Amino acid sequence: MKRILQSAVVAAVLAMPGASLAEGNLAADAERLADMNINSEELTFSVTEYQLETGKYYRWRIVHDGAEELAIVAPELFRNSWINQVIVNEIEVTPYGLYSVEFDDEGTLDIWFVPIRPGEYSFWADGYENRGMIGKFVVK
Repeated sequence: MKRILQSAVVAAVLAMPGASLAEGNLAADAERLADMNINSEELTFSVTEYQLETGKYYRWRIVHDGAEELAIVAPELFRNSWINQVIVNEIEVTPYGLYSVEFDDEGTLDIWFVPIRPGEYSFWADGYENRGMIGKFVVK
């Protein structure tokens, strides 16, 4: 009975308009996004918009110059993505969830993720939004 129910659920999902199965390993060969460099002196991000697709695996590298303590916040993106890992100075962290990442000094971190819902998701430097340190992910 359980197997019949599972088969019925799979058939119902596949019958939905636009439904498809992922091919291959979604967590292999991540597409590397353009590095986002943070310039603390000028209060700028080198990239302020990323175009993504649901179901694709991405690697987002953030590089901070260390001149100002900053937290990069992207709660909606992180809530609507599967976060595989975060690597900080070659130390891997496998989070259950993520809200923001904070730089106390100069450093680099990589966030490996798969967006699962389309939408526009903002990111910003906490406390510096009104000074232009904002950006967005457009997920289709």
